[in-house]
Amino acid sequence: MRRREFLALGSAAIAGRGLVRSAFAQSTYPERPIRLIIPFPPGGGFDAIGRPWADRIEPLLGTVVVENEGGGGSSLGAATVAHAHADGYTLLLGGSSTHITEAILKARPLYDPMRDLDPISNIAVSPFALAINPSIPAATLQEFIDYDKAHRGTLSYGHAGVGSLNHLTGELFKSLAGLPDLLQVPYRGSGPATTDALAGHVAMVTPAVTGQLIEFHRTGKLRILAVTSPQRLVAAPDLPIAAETLPDMISQQLIGLFAPAGTAKPIIDQIADANHALLGNGDYQKMLVETGFKPDTDSSPEKFRRRIEAEIAKWTPVVQTLGIKID
Repeated sequence: MRRREFLALGSAAIAGRGLVRSAFAQSTYPERPIRLIIPFPPGGGFDAIGRPWADRIEPLLGTVVVENEGGGGSSLGAATVAHAHADGYTLLLGGSSTHITEAILKARPLYDPMRDLDPISNIAVSPFALAINPSIPAATLQEFIDYDKAHRGTLSYGHAGVGSLNHLTGELFKSLAGLPDLLQVPYRGSGPATTDALAGHVAMVTPAVTGQLIEFHRTGKLRILAVTSPQRLVAAPDLPIAAETLPDMISQQLIGLFAPAGTAKPIIDQIADANHALLGNGDYQKMLVETGFKPDTDSSPEKFRRRIEAEIAKWTPVVQTLGIKID
């Protein structure tokens, strides 16, 4: 970390911690490293946010140790946090995927996302990419749609796991484009799915947009046909948005922090204040934007809860229309 950035974060840390300590002076949290569970394997959008966050939050909060626990479309890692001690030492990097999967798609969820996890603060909003292996002769999203229709049943797309928002994004694309025979192939995360797309084992992949993915596009290793944000990305304005071809093809995810339900409010507030201070740092904001994310500089536990509730409400009718159930 550069000295200038470290000093800026340190000043924010002093101010933020002073506010929290005045309300909860007897607390010495944190007294040991904090675990941040990322519910996907390395290489995807959650990793692209979680690891830099853990590094840059240290002057503001303390040591954060990242653990990747993939599987179940984010359910396994999120369940670990939902069932952990509510002491502030086990946090989840979760969001739309971790909550929609359990709230909408499962008859036997591993946890109740709104009761078992307390929102702390959102970090960023992330769109998805519709990216293909360059061996597929399509330069635009419409050309890919036409190619798939001409070769029905021969193409597949990879995603981050059954029930993940990457999966729902792919199924929404299939529905809007009229591609019922585009086979979905689940992985344990976007990292493995993208690796197989690079190798040509799947024709398309639906990962979150990251700096690494944009670099794959620019070097010709993958071809991003479109992104699913409402507007073009600041980091890559040359990339079309999917809604230019399919007007309702908009899909984004919240990626933020959660604690086990029952975590003391002063601890929740202390983490939220630290995150808010970090997001106020211009260099950190720039890093997120250049990586393809939109920083959420106005989050709080209450605002984050309302946004998650809105995400569940938004996707419920879509899931019902698509008829997706995973148990």
